[in-house]
Amino acid sequence: MSERAAPFYCPYCGDEDLRPHEQSHGAWECGACNRAFQLKFLGLLTRGLQRADHGGDERI
Repeated sequence: MSERAAPFYCPYCGDEDLRPHEQSHGAWECGACNRAFQLKFLGLLTRGLQRADHGGDERI
């Protein structure tokens, strides 16, 4: 398993030209918009999502 989560696209411009950021561990840089960003796992929710009768997700 990899040490870092790998994004599929830039959250700012949507481009896929991403590479690991050299100066920060776990950061990524976008070649299209020249931004650096990090993905971060915040934790598990105490209340999960429950399936509604209409097929969509609904918070409980």
